[in-house]
Amino acid sequence: MQMVLRVKHPSSLGGGGGGDEEEAGEGSSRSALSVFKAKEEQIERRKMEVREKVFAHLGRVEEESKRLAFIRQELEGMADPTRKEVESIRKRIDTVNRQLKPLGKTCVKKLVSESERMRMKKLEELNKTVDSLY
Repeated sequence: MQMVLRVKHPSSLGGGGGGDEEEAGEGSSRSALSVFKAKEEQIERRKMEVREKVFAHLGRVEEESKRLAFIRQELEGMADPTRKEVESIRKRIDTVNRQLKPLGKTCVKKLVSESERMRMKKLEELNKTVDSLY
């Protein structure tokens, strides 16, 4: 809301000297000054209200940022056990693989030796058959 104040300066009233006119001019100057001071006080009050609101919002923002930081830490804490579980499972898999390697080699050796025995038997049978033919 804007108010326009019109103050008549004594020099603009004319060169004649009317005492009542000077008093009226001074009275209007005083009222203009008091209106100006009232407006200034109103502006100052409004400025303080806005400042208080801003600081209140700032306080809420700080609280929320602290909450977000806490939630982030909780999430990281939840992710860490998962990583630890994955690491322990990988270690178990590696251990089992190390145990299986020798077993796999043993199985291959057994299969090879069995297949060699089978071949030898067949060769012997074939040899007997060939011998019996001659």
